[in-house]
Amino acid sequence: MHDENSIGRGIGMIRTSHLTKHFGSVQAVSDLDLDVRRGELFGFLGQNGAGKTTTIKMLTGLLRPTSGQVIIGREDSKSGYDLSVEPEKAKAITGYVPDQPFLYDKLTGYEFLHFVAGLYNVPPQMADERIHHYFDLFGMTDAMHYLIESYSHGMRQKVVMTAALMHDPAVLILDEPMVGLDPRSARLIKDLLKQKSREGTTVFLSTHTLDVAEELCDRIAIIQRGQLLALGTMDELRAMAQDGDAKNRLESVFLKLTEEHDSNGPAH
Repeated sequence: MHDENSIGRGIGMIRTSHLTKHFGSVQAVSDLDLDVRRGELFGFLGQNGAGKTTTIKMLTGLLRPTSGQVIIGREDSKSGYDLSVEPEKAKAITGYVPDQPFLYDKLTGYEFLHFVAGLYNVPPQMADERIHHYFDLFGMTDAMHYLIESYSHGMRQKVVMTAALMHDPAVLILDEPMVGLDPRSARLIKDLLKQKSREGTTVFLSTHTLDVAEELCDRIAIIQRGQLLALGTMDELRAMAQDGDAKNRLESVFLKLTEEHDSNGPAH
């Protein structure tokens, strides 16, 4: 469980209300309502161009919505931080792994993570403990003081994951975190996400790997052409797809749901 004095500790939650984003005449996300619960491992799926990354960038404050609202975190049963009103408070309890992360190649992994920890006001000793914990977990202790420019893709992904966890966030948002990882590293990340969820962290996971979503996620949202197409547990998604076979995998359910709506035109 989380330490009572842990920085970033709080009750994780993500809520969007009528969230909409236009790029000129292109409607990337339209009237999106989501409510992600504390400690939930929530999957966010869609075809290329469906609006997943645009949504995530609005959830993390990197894009301003055309309209609608994003609430991050929940201190009681009624409120959280409105990202447009209290962005610093919302971001302070959020960890983010982007689909195309940026790292400073001329820093070592250790230096970079201490830099990130400083941004979140994590005490140096606590930061040092967390860096050593995650580098040991990921089998990277020997590379801790190597320049990041020497790191492989998989090593960089592990550094980005560690950076997102340095302040022990209440909400963890990940955009394709396992792309390019070898099977052992992917297993480590999956086990870590399950552990964080059990500890009460809200995990919002966007992925194209449907097997990963099916294995990990408590509920799954499917977005198409910027609109919420389906949301529920695997059993609920099967029911929406009118698929009565409880053994059918997420891939067949996803394809059936999205193909039924493909006649409405191309995704943006």
